[in-house]
Amino acid sequence: MTVLVTGATGTVGRPLVRRLLAGGSRVRALTRAPARAALPAGAEVVAGDLTDTACLPGLFDGATTAHLITFDGATAAPLADGEGIAGAAEAAGVRAVTVLRGDVEPSPLERAVRAGSLRWTALAPVEFMGNALEWADSVREEGVVREGFPDVPSAVVHEADIAAVAAVALTGDDHHGREHWLTGPQALTVPERVRILADVLGRDVRYVPLGRDEVVARWRAEGFSEEDVEFFLAMRTDPPEAGRTVLPTVEEVTGRPARTFAQWARENAAAFGG
Repeated sequence: MTVLVTGATGTVGRPLVRRLLAGGSRVRALTRAPARAALPAGAEVVAGDLTDTACLPGLFDGATTAHLITFDGATAAPLADGEGIAGAAEAAGVRAVTVLRGDVEPSPLERAVRAGSLRWTALAPVEFMGNALEWADSVREEGVVREGFPDVPSAVVHEADIAAVAAVALTGDDHHGREHWLTGPQALTVPERVRILADVLGRDVRYVPLGRDEVVARWRAEGFSEEDVEFFLAMRTDPPEAGRTVLPTVEEVTGRPARTFAQWARENAAAFGG
C-alpha cells in the first residue's frame, strides 16, 4: 500500500507520516519545500501544491489511498479546485481517502469527494491543542497568557490523535462513508488550560483576560480579514455544540484513550521555556 499524505509537514501530517511508516505502509509525502521537510527516513518526499492546478496530473499516480487536507496550509483558505483534486485522484486509481476538514462545514474538496467514486472518511477535529503555542512567547518572556472569552470551553484535541484516526481509516476498510468528529478527553476553558500548563512547567503562569474589542483589534493587527474576524468571534461567542462536547471517537477508532492537554503540554514544554 502506498499512501499519499498531503500537508505532510503540518501538525497532523507529520505524525501521520510517522505512524504510517511504523505500520509498514509506503508513504509519499507531499510538501511545497522538500529540502526543508525533515520528515522521517523511509518517506518519499515529493514537491507539490494542491493550490496549483497544473501540478495535479500525475500527483496521485501509484497511490493506493490518500490523506487530503481541504485548505491551503499557508493561508488556511479552503482549496477552491475540489473537483480537480478529486478527479485527479480518481483518474490515478486511488481507492480511498481521508478528508481533513478545516472548518465546521464541508469544503468544496470534501463535497467533490463525496459526490465522486472515491471511498471517503471525513475527519472533523475541533480546536487543536497546538493552538496554545501562540502563547509561547508571552509565557517564556512574561509568564503571562493574554486571551479573551474565559468562560468558553473547548474540547481541544491532540494533533497526533487526529493522525492516529486517519492512519486507521487509510489502512483499513471499516470507516468508509463515515464522518468522525474528533475531540480530546476534556472540555477546557483558556484559564483551565493555562493552569494545566503552569502545573506542567512548575512555575506561575498568569491568565490576563482581554475584552472583546481588544481581541478583535489583535486579530486585525495580525492581518486577519474581516471574514476571519467574524468567524473567530462566532466560534468564541456562540460556539457550536460539537466544539465543546467530548466524544469517544478517538478511543473507539484507535483503541486507546485520547491524549490529554497535560500530555500535550509535557511534550511541548520546551517551547514555553520548560
